[in-house]
Formats: sequence, C-alpha cells, structure tokens
Amino acid sequence: MKTVLHVGCGPQSIMGSEFFQDKEQWKELRLDIDPSVQPQIVASMTDMAPIANGSMDVVFSSHNLEHLYPHEVGTALAEFRRVLKDDGYVLCLCPDLQMVATLVADGFLEEPAYITQAGYPIAPLDILYGWRLALAQGQMHMAHHCGFTEKSLANAFLQAGFRSVAMRRQRRLLQLAASASVRPLSDVQVQDMLAAHIGPAQ
Repeated sequence: MKTVLHVGCGPQSIMGSEFFQDKEQWKELRLDIDPSVQPQIVASMTDMAPIANGSMDVVFSSHNLEHLYPHEVGTALAEFRRVLKDDGYVLCLCPDLQMVATLVADGFLEEPAYITQAGYPIAPLDILYGWRLALAQGQMHMAHHCGFTEKSLANAFLQAGFRSVAMRRQRRLLQLAASASVRPLSDVQVQDMLAAHIGPAQ
C-alpha cells in the first residue's frame, strides 16, 4: 500500500475521491496548520519536520501554495521533495491566474466564475485574494498571498529540484493541475502519472 501525504488537508479525506479512488492501494496521512480540522499532523507545509525524509509515495496539495508568500513557495516545494521517496511525486492543484486575469480584464470580478461541489459560488475576487466567506469568519490563514501561471508553477517545481513536470489547464475550474517527479521521467510517463489521478485530457 502506498502512502499519500495530504498537505493542507482541511476537514475532508481524499480517499475514494476522484484523485485517489482505490482505497486498497492508498493510505492517507493528513497534515494541516489548523488543528480544528483534526489532522493527524499539525504543521506548516514550509516545515514538515514530523515527516521523515523519503517516507512518502505521493504529496497531494490542493489549493495550498497560493496561501504562501512568494518567498515561501520554494521552501514548501523543497519540503515536498524531502519527504518523497526516490520514485515519488507531487500532485498539485492551484488557481490559474492567467485564466483569472482574462476574466478580470473582461470586467468580471465579483460575479461567480464557477460553483464548488458543495454549492458555493467562487468569483475571480475569491481566487485572487482568498475565499471571502472563510475570511469573514476569521479564517485569516485562508488569504491568498501569491499565484501562478502554467509557466511559473512548472518553473517553481524545477527550481525546487524536481526533475520532470507535467501540467494541465482545467478551464472549467480556472485551475492548474501539475505532477512533478523526484526522478527524471519522459514526457509521456509524467503526463500518464498526472492522468492517472485527474483523467485524460478533454
């Protein structure tokens, strides 16, 4: 059984989700900076000292990196790489600021851009600065401090020491999906790795 470290996990498990459907293949270890969501490990993704070097098969990060300040991104990605096995990889989702910027340039800022699975409308303003509902409830760690384009996210992984990166722009959700491997892989291999979790390109 392989272990996936779910960083910034929030209250939800990813086991049985579209990303990790086979519960018999994967074991989830949940890490979050917020103890109220009851993670197994309370820590920041910029300092995951409780996690041993080379102990994880996969690091899963969904809409976390944008909560960091720009100078912290490299530190977090270096931590991701440190805890991964030699054949490990990261699966990462984050907003695509290039697509968001297009909406803002067209005059859309507060209008809903998409609806979450839980039924919450998300506007470009939420994507740029953080989800307003959570911030209004005092969850200031949910603020956004940086962002990425397809090019800048790929470069961030490479600068952190990952050897191969696959990217996918998911336009409906205005997000980027990325897979970054510790060891060098062919373009086909790293794209297949990404597709295994998010499905084939549409």
